[in-house]
Amino acid sequence: MKPIDIIGAGLAGCEAAYYLAERGYKVRLTDIKPKSFTPAHSNKNFGELVCSNSLKGKDPYSNACGLLKAEMRVIGSLIMRAAEAAEIPAGGALAVDREVFAEFITCEVNAHPNIECVCAEVKSLPESPCIIATGPLTCDNLAEEIKNKFGGSLHFYDASAPIVSRESVDTRKAFYGDRYGKGGDDYLNCPMDKREYEYFVEQLVGAERAQLHAFEKREIFEGCMPLEIMAARGAETLRFGPFKPVGLRDKDGNKFYAVLQLRKETADGDAYNLVGCQTNLKFAEQKRVFSLIPALANAEFLRYGVMHRNTYLNSPEILNADFSVKGEPLTFFAGQITGVEGYVESAASGLLAAVHMARKLENKQVVIPDNTTVLGALSEHIAGANENFQPMNANFGILKPLEERVRDKKLRYAKLAQRAVLSAEKFFKEIRY
Repeated sequence: MKPIDIIGAGLAGCEAAYYLAERGYKVRLTDIKPKSFTPAHSNKNFGELVCSNSLKGKDPYSNACGLLKAEMRVIGSLIMRAAEAAEIPAGGALAVDREVFAEFITCEVNAHPNIECVCAEVKSLPESPCIIATGPLTCDNLAEEIKNKFGGSLHFYDASAPIVSRESVDTRKAFYGDRYGKGGDDYLNCPMDKREYEYFVEQLVGAERAQLHAFEKREIFEGCMPLEIMAARGAETLRFGPFKPVGLRDKDGNKFYAVLQLRKETADGDAYNLVGCQTNLKFAEQKRVFSLIPALANAEFLRYGVMHRNTYLNSPEILNADFSVKGEPLTFFAGQITGVEGYVESAASGLLAAVHMARKLENKQVVIPDNTTVLGALSEHIAGANENFQPMNANFGILKPLEERVRDKKLRYAKLAQRAVLSAEKFFKEIRY
């Protein structure tokens, strides 16, 4: 049997390759790195995180992405091991040192005796068995073939936030601490009074944006809304979103009108990410506008925010719930190209595609996790009837409702999570053999 071809060494591709290799299959993992890069990538290692270094919440009983992480650990996830190895303090979120994270994944993949890593651009769809995990920035030739074969693709615009050096932040005008005192001093908070906030918003909305070709507002994905577009919806929008001051007080107990939080990018804390500040402003405008925040008046920008197009399939028409192509049982897609949105969700789809491929190669019945789990609910989303298919994050709203009505949200989430973990454990037992 020829090696299983996996195209794309992002989170989904690496997750799939490692799972199959651990099951004893020979895998050929192909990526353009390290010789070439997409417009959004710069790290020579696999599993690069582009938009943020946060993998969202850790607590499975209050956060759906935290629950998805727990489900993936039950199955045996390489990406979750990498995240734990590269974790840096971030309160209730699982944030990682990007370099350590990508290096861990790359080393694990390269060292596996059943994985052959090939640096090349794949210009046409490979023969099955294969998993296409080229992500939302699939190279033009392959993207065109996918488009032609499957009747077109959908796309939206995604954005990333700027990063500043720690030493350039004026700590006389900022304070350490997490919301409601959770997590210690994991965030560096940059407060503003009413006048400062209102002037910042005014300048943000009026700032010059980078040119986008064929850009339309309807193509913006809500989960990565550029800050300037969010602010244009109303003067108070940011105060109820990324600049929310609730639960943030300095050491003297002072409250503030608005607060921008900075989160560590690296374990040693020499770089900080502007949380929630995805933007498409021109670079000079980013420096001018964000420097209006008092603590960032002299900030050194290590990386500016960028916006790029993310492409995804109209999966309900193309894919089965096991992530295989309809009519082609051993051709799979995985990652954000399938219409799951987020780092963890992308990795989860790669894990599921690998699980289902292994079952098929072993002539065993495919087992789809049920929709009491986040894994199952995401599988249902990509294959379900949907006239207006859009990328989907992990959230409690996509899970099958509880049989009993529970009004208290915290209790309801906890019960949903308890049920999901049990279902994930049952799923794992079914796929082990």
